[in-house]
Amino acid sequence: MANRPLSPHLQIWKWGPHMLVSILHRLTGDGMALVGLAVLVWWLGALASGPEAYADFAILASSPVGYVVLVGLSWAFFTHLMSGLRHFVLDIGAGYELDTNKMWSIASPIIAILLTAGFWALILTK
Repeated sequence: MANRPLSPHLQIWKWGPHMLVSILHRLTGDGMALVGLAVLVWWLGALASGPEAYADFAILASSPVGYVVLVGLSWAFFTHLMSGLRHFVLDIGAGYELDTNKMWSIASPIIAILLTAGFWALILTK
């Protein structure tokens, strides 16, 4: 058994943008599931509890801390979306060329940041 090859570990692999996108995909999915669910349940509970509870929710959601959480959730959504679209393209058999894969691995988080900025610019200007 001592002569069996070992599985490669992170020390063996060369770090690349595709690894970051993969890790971000998992983190943003978990973040949306945990934090997003908590915000959704609180919002629905505030709606069901009456105007005073909803006013408390609205005050905290429109505070700087609330904006950080909401912007973070929207960034997580767009990052997860762009990474998911990248994986969908890979699943249909396209984009496996090294330069193409690297370009879309770099472009996915950048596009997600631009979409988040555009989304919040649209919300805050209305």
